[in-house]
Amino acid sequence: MQDMIWLIPALPLVGFTLLVFLGRRIGEPGAGWIATAMVGGSFLATAGIFTTLLGRSGEERAMTQTLFEWLPVGGLNVEFGFLVDPLSITMCLFVTGIATLIHLYAIGYMHGDPRFTKFFVYLNLFVFSMLMLVLGDNLLVTFLGWEGVGACSYFLISFWHESEANASAGKKAFITNRIGDVGFIVAMMFTFGAVGTLSYQGIVAAAPSLAVTTATAIAVALFVWLPDAMAGPTPVSALIHAATMVTAGVYVMTRMNPVVVEAASWVPTLIAVVGAATALFAATVALAQHDIKKVLAYSTVSQLGYMFLAVGSGAYVAAVFHMVTHAFFKALLFLGSGSVIHGMHGEQDMRRMGALRKVMPVTSVTFIIGWLAIAGVPPFAGFWSKDEILLFAWEKSPALWAVGFLTAILTAFYMSRQVFMVFFGEARWDRPLAEAAPELAAEREAEGVHEGHGAGPEGAIHPHESPWIMTLPLVVLAGLSIVGGGLNLPMLDSTKLLEHWLEPVIHFGEAHPDATTTEKVALAGVATTSLIGLLAAVLVYLKGRADLARQIELPAMRKGWYYDSSISAFAGGPGRKGFQAMADFDKAAVDGAVNGVGTLVAEGSSRLRLLQTGFVRNYALSLALGVVVVVGLLLSKAVF
Repeated sequence: MQDMIWLIPALPLVGFTLLVFLGRRIGEPGAGWIATAMVGGSFLATAGIFTTLLGRSGEERAMTQTLFEWLPVGGLNVEFGFLVDPLSITMCLFVTGIATLIHLYAIGYMHGDPRFTKFFVYLNLFVFSMLMLVLGDNLLVTFLGWEGVGACSYFLISFWHESEANASAGKKAFITNRIGDVGFIVAMMFTFGAVGTLSYQGIVAAAPSLAVTTATAIAVALFVWLPDAMAGPTPVSALIHAATMVTAGVYVMTRMNPVVVEAASWVPTLIAVVGAATALFAATVALAQHDIKKVLAYSTVSQLGYMFLAVGSGAYVAAVFHMVTHAFFKALLFLGSGSVIHGMHGEQDMRRMGALRKVMPVTSVTFIIGWLAIAGVPPFAGFWSKDEILLFAWEKSPALWAVGFLTAILTAFYMSRQVFMVFFGEARWDRPLAEAAPELAAEREAEGVHEGHGAGPEGAIHPHESPWIMTLPLVVLAGLSIVGGGLNLPMLDSTKLLEHWLEPVIHFGEAHPDATTTEKVALAGVATTSLIGLLAAVLVYLKGRADLARQIELPAMRKGWYYDSSISAFAGGPGRKGFQAMADFDKAAVDGAVNGVGTLVAEGSSRLRLLQTGFVRNYALSLALGVVVVVGLLLSKAVF
């Protein structure tokens, strides 16, 4: 089975290649089924290797496969190979499994799109790139996968580039990725300079001997990820937010946990503080969004902050646990929102929805399961993973626990708000927009927005349930959102399955808090947060308290606390002048110096070339003159 590791990323690559050359001829829906089959085959290959690892002891649960020597340059010798161990195979299982469901769902969701085949070309390439990221046995292969994921995210997020919002979101994602690249490249440079290799196994072996300053520099440089609210088709949002790209930072930090352990003591604290602040910030922004997908996008950023709170608290198992459970319920919620949009003929604003549970029963039931999971209601999956994170956060700092506690309340509140606005209350789709939602109608009129991606018909809408090919993935993900917490139940040592499975990878950095004094606090905390948030949302959104809703949903929150607009204003104003000055300096000083040396050499060569006449008599004369000069110098030395 070790020799078959290459099959995991190869199958999506084969699907990509087939669709590039034969996709137009195959057409819809055949291209979608081929892409789905390839990712499904990758999942089966992953499951087979997972079964092989299960039969081995913890020390033997690591396999490598080297395909070829990639970069033999001086002291840098990078091999193109794969590393399969409990962490990478866990990532591969949920990436390929959820990606298969998303591909299946996309066959129905993208039905009739003129670029149907191209969409699946990008999806297969995206999955291949993500698998390269998590399977690479060294930082450079991981970086190669990251670059592929970044390029595919640009293609997919801006897939419907006719919409300015989608085109802008794609460019923003691409630029943000490039900024993250800087930290990754710097980390690789520090690592090679200190260890002499980019191999993960070599880094782990050398980590205990790293200087504190070196380990600190590497850990801080790696501490980057992509906090963005994605646009684009819903399957893309589900793939990026649930199973792939945004969790890459958590994966890399977990993989490099021995380096974090050797770093300065303030580094884990920095990671935990930034994670907690990110979780709280994004939760407040999600609180005021009206777009059904934007709520979930900012929710992903918030949950990602939770994962980094876990990493900074030494809870690597809890971080991976929440990554897995989050993949289940966030994929469910994004695909559920896509089902709602599909049934509402393209409408994404929740102010135009309401009472959809009557006409979309499968979508509503599965979406509600995802809501209960992310809100932390026991015994759904999110309850158990959040419990673990808050437990470690309490041990790290009661202040961090308090931020996590408040964020969990807000999560339960804004997710309850979304469910109540979409599936309960008054139907606002059975009459024209101007009558059902005058505020929304006025906004769209002022902005010149008409029917299209994100905006439904202005007349009455007749919603319908999605076809089976879209609802089947919802049902599967709903089941996983219910039972997913069973991967790492805290009651007994024998029920902590994920902890024992990951132990060979994370034993360097995993903290071990005294659960006897704190576990009850954390458990009570998660249960309490879900109850408080849910009841508060009932009072505001089911009891018709529009006045309270307006007080809660601050305009600053809806605008993301003006974070994006402030960056845009800076980049387009004073920042632009600074960037132009840097570009001018680079052109005049840096490029000028290089080009000047080249010009000097070229001009000097042109002058010297005049001496090369091609006549033997000239060369003989020059030789004779040279001899006279040399003899004259020798005679002058003899005389004087």
